[in-house]
Amino acid sequence: MIPLLVGTFYVGNEVLDPHEKNIFATLVFLVAALTDWLDGFLARILGQTSKFGAFLDPVADKLMVTAALILLVYLDRVGLFIAMIIIGREIAVSALREWMAILGETKSVAVSLLGKIKTVVQMLAILMLLYKDPIFGLPTFELGTWLVYAATILTLWSMFYYLKRALPLIKNG
Repeated sequence: MIPLLVGTFYVGNEVLDPHEKNIFATLVFLVAALTDWLDGFLARILGQTSKFGAFLDPVADKLMVTAALILLVYLDRVGLFIAMIIIGREIAVSALREWMAILGETKSVAVSLLGKIKTVVQMLAILMLLYKDPIFGLPTFELGTWLVYAATILTLWSMFYYLKRALPLIKNG
């Protein structure tokens, strides 16, 4: 879905006008987010999980969010510093989880409620910033901007939460 998301904004305005590009990109991101959630939900319910799936799913999520954030920076809808914080956290926490897996301590950095809230806020922010235009009088761009700031705070908070949990294990490992 990443090439479709990014490619949307490279299509000429004679094919899709800017508003149509916003709608299409938002729908692509929404479909990716919803199918990712559904895939994980069904895998758990049906007992169809695998180690490869557990590894690949968060990687795909992070790639989609990273592509969307870079795109939003390119479109001047998100500041570079905000995008760097969010992307940097994703890389740092992924590396931390990898290290904890090597130590056999994956439970110490398992996804927390804080991480889930961060993800929801982040996804809503990206959707609103991709769409940009008001919906039923709601200023989606402004709301998306506030949500991406909230997501940035939650991003840092959750990163420090995971680091705090892992630090004693890192010192001993």
